[in-house]
Amino acid sequence: MKLRQKFSVLVFILTYGALLQAQNETHFDQSGYQSILQRSKKEHKPVFYLIYADWCPHCTKMKAEVFKDSTVASFMNKNFVCGSQDLEKGEGEFFKNKYGIRAFPTFLFFDESGALLYNFNGEYQSAAFLNEVKNVLDPEKQLPYVEKQFYADPSNGNKCLAFLTTLKKGAERTMLNPHAQKYFATQSDAQMVSEINWRIIANGVSDIESRPFQYVLQHQKEFAAVSSPKRVQKKMVNIVSELLEPYTIAPDTINYFKKRPVAQAIHLQKTDSIIFRYDLLVALRSDNWKSYKKIANESADKFILGDAKALQEIGQNYWVYVNEPQSLKNAIRWVTHAQELNETYEGELLLSKLYKKTNDLKSALAFAQKAKDRNGSLGFNTKEAEELLLQLGAK
Repeated sequence: MKLRQKFSVLVFILTYGALLQAQNETHFDQSGYQSILQRSKKEHKPVFYLIYADWCPHCTKMKAEVFKDSTVASFMNKNFVCGSQDLEKGEGEFFKNKYGIRAFPTFLFFDESGALLYNFNGEYQSAAFLNEVKNVLDPEKQLPYVEKQFYADPSNGNKCLAFLTTLKKGAERTMLNPHAQKYFATQSDAQMVSEINWRIIANGVSDIESRPFQYVLQHQKEFAAVSSPKRVQKKMVNIVSELLEPYTIAPDTINYFKKRPVAQAIHLQKTDSIIFRYDLLVALRSDNWKSYKKIANESADKFILGDAKALQEIGQNYWVYVNEPQSLKNAIRWVTHAQELNETYEGELLLSKLYKKTNDLKSALAFAQKAKDRNGSLGFNTKEAEELLLQLGAK
């Protein structure tokens, strides 16, 4: 074969291979929202938008695997005008404000006018993703339809649940709460305890002070009978988290301590344990080590004695920020118990440091040596243990 012919064959193979690869990928138009809407009108297809962030590993995985799956690509390219947008760049702010995006990746589906038809979020395998996407093409499963059905008959529990279940796939529970309250306004006390009402409360109620949740608190056994005690308790824990967690992030100590008594009124071991952990977190994020020490000293034994990780974390904070002798003895006791639950190199080092801080150099040396021997026998790094031994004057 002549050189020119060989070159032509090679070009053909490379070109054909590139075409095949392109056909096996979901085609994302990045020309911008308005341009994609115009394409949607022209091609008479709904729009699919992938909303992602460059740092999101779930987004990266789905781009590399799911959207390059030939079955997924074929279905998406055939049925949708597909676009993608990094939420932290370009038109990302528009999507964040318009659709209230809080999670990555988020998948938006809307019609040619921009009306939201469906949305969901999270990492999916190809088959599960396709099963969810197929709902978009069924008009009776789209958000506008299920919302209209519910608001035409807001006393219908099945229609309410269908709407909330669809909405929940891409929205925070706080966005579901007003719709759930609309339904419960039609329900008398005599109607409250039922399986459908429990499911609406479990999925759609996020206001701890609302009538439906307070009714659950007063009738826990009755709701446990139509669901299960475990599900009722799980709801209690979730609603306390939804109430308090937002105030721990800033932290907003004023509003946290305003809402805390409402959560504490539930009086369950699990909810009290959650409140204890949030109390610690608020104190930690406020650099209020006096408060942190008081909370831990009073309640760690009651709430986290079975949690090695939490005990060690408190011990670490005591080593850095606490100097009072009795509190340091508590930290040693907690970390010792943590080691009994799950013995680690880090735990042995922490015990050595805590003993050193209390001037018990004999115990400090013993645990530093134990840490060195442990990691050394496994062939792991012992540098920190060796440095600690030198500080302690080991020969």
